[in-house]
Amino acid sequence: MAHAPRAARPIDPVLVVIPTYNERENLPLILDRLHRALPEVHALVVDDGSPDGTGDLADKIAAGDERVFVLHRTEKAGLGAAYVAGFRWGLERDYLTVIEMDADGSHAPEDLPRMLDALGDADLVLGSRYVPGGSLVNWPKHREVLSRLANLYARLALGVRIKDVTAGFRAYRREVLEKLPLEEIASRGYCFQIDLAWRTVRTGFEVVEVPITFTEREIGQSKMSGAIIREALLRVGLWGARHRYEQVRGLLRRA
Repeated sequence: MAHAPRAARPIDPVLVVIPTYNERENLPLILDRLHRALPEVHALVVDDGSPDGTGDLADKIAAGDERVFVLHRTEKAGLGAAYVAGFRWGLERDYLTVIEMDADGSHAPEDLPRMLDALGDADLVLGSRYVPGGSLVNWPKHREVLSRLANLYARLALGVRIKDVTAGFRAYRREVLEKLPLEEIASRGYCFQIDLAWRTVRTGFEVVEVPITFTEREIGQSKMSGAIIREALLRVGLWGARHRYEQVRGLLRRA
C-alpha cells in the first residue's frame, strides 16, 4: 500500500515527556544530556509524588530553564497513567512531536536526532534494542531474556511485526496521539508500551524502528515488578485472543 509523501520532520516544537518516581539523582543528568543533544526541545517532568524530592528538584530546574516544565501527580499510579497525563498536557499546547523517554539514563538522548529524522517516513518511531544496530549495555542477562520473550509473546499474540514492541523510547507525531483513544487506555505498567504500539498499528499509522543503545541504569532501582509482568501477560493474552476471534469471524463472514 503506497503512502503519500510526508512533510519533513518537525524541528520545533518538540516535547519530551519524562515520568519520574524517586529519580532525584538521575533527573538533572538526563536533562543536561537532552539539551546538549537537542537544545531546542522542551521537557515535561511528570512526577508521581516522589518521596525523595524529585518533584521539588524538578521545580527548581524549571524555574531556571524555560525549556523545562513540571506536572505534579499526587500518587504513584503507574507508568501508563503518567505518560497519558503528559500526552494530554502536550496536546493542549502546540507540540507537533511528543517523545517518551525514561529518566534513568537507559535511553540515550544522543539517539534522538536519528529518531526525529525517521519521523519523515513514519508516524511513530520506536527506539529499538532488537533491530540491526541496536545494542544493550550492562543489562543483566535475565532481564534481556525476559524482554526478548515478552516481545516474542506480544508478536505472536497480536500478529505485529515490530521487533521491540515493548520499547519505551519513542517519538509520536501529534496526529497519532490525537487519534488514539487515550481515555480507554487502562494499562499501568510497561504493558502500556505494547498497548499504544498495537493501537497505533491497528489505526493504520506507519511505525518504524530505529536502532538505539540501551544502557542499564547506574543510579537507583528498576521499577519492574512481578505485578507489572503479570499485567502484561494477562492483557496481551486477552488482546491476542480477541484479535484472533475477530480475524476468524471476518473470514467466516467473507466465506
